[in-house]
Amino acid sequence: MSNTESNVKTGSSTVMQVVGRFIGAAVVLAITAFFTPGFTINNIWTLALAAVVLTAIDYLVVKFTGLHASPFGKGFVGFALAAITLYVTQFFVAGYSISWMAAIIGALIYGVIDYFLPGKQAM
Repeated sequence: MSNTESNVKTGSSTVMQVVGRFIGAAVVLAITAFFTPGFTINNIWTLALAAVVLTAIDYLVVKFTGLHASPFGKGFVGFALAAITLYVTQFFVAGYSISWMAAIIGALIYGVIDYFLPGKQAM
């Protein structure tokens, strides 16, 4: 296999990972919003944008700190990062609102759902 073929396969694999991560984030976010009082997402487009923003914030946190914003990934620090990430997203996405208490509850629910979904676990 040539280097070009290898790069194409790696590139498409990366795209599939990003798409998979986005879909997983959207599903987990929708379930979390449904079960968390004080957490509202107005429509499907808001959900999609919020999933993009959450994925981007998580990527930046991991890139600059090495910590995963997963409630079960890094103990209390991961739990706090997940709650902060859920809360901060409302400042970037119109139609997405969450209170501090809902962010804390949502981080717990997000972590439980994320733990049971198939895929790479950050533990």
